[in-house]
Amino acid sequence: MSPPRKATPPAFSVREFRASLGMFATGVTIVTARTATGELIGLTANSFNSVSLDPPLVLWSLARAAGSMPAFSAGSHYAINILAAGQQDLAERFAARGADRWSGVAFAEGATGSPLLAGAAATFECFNRSRYEEGDHVIFVGEVERCSHREGVSPLLFHGGRFYTEHPL
Repeated sequence: MSPPRKATPPAFSVREFRASLGMFATGVTIVTARTATGELIGLTANSFNSVSLDPPLVLWSLARAAGSMPAFSAGSHYAINILAAGQQDLAERFAARGADRWSGVAFAEGATGSPLLAGAAATFECFNRSRYEEGDHVIFVGEVERCSHREGVSPLLFHGGRFYTEHPL
């Protein structure tokens, strides 16, 4: 018997799918960059994952309909900032539509111009290596050119639609 060539249609609603995905606890990141004209862009993303140690690769995904899609697709570099436990306000600000995301936000300029957020648990400065269009999102694979982390900093976590911080077992 040969394997099916196509998935069967889903037996669940979009709402059920989102709720089920929400049961996977993730870290919270803000992906930042500068446009070709120097404008700062950034968004909250919890779709971050390591891909490879050699070469050093990470991935994240962005909705095709996102207003920042043209800038991230055309840009050569971006930074992924892993948020620390005390940065929930930044996560919410960079997730909100129409908000002035950058007002009063402390950051340093990365080597290629991407903003590195002050207080982040870790940062990854990435070359925009490749993109894969899948469903309603685009998967971005970044080749990490520089990274840093703050030892002993608790991460900001997201689970079931709420923010948490770690509690050692």
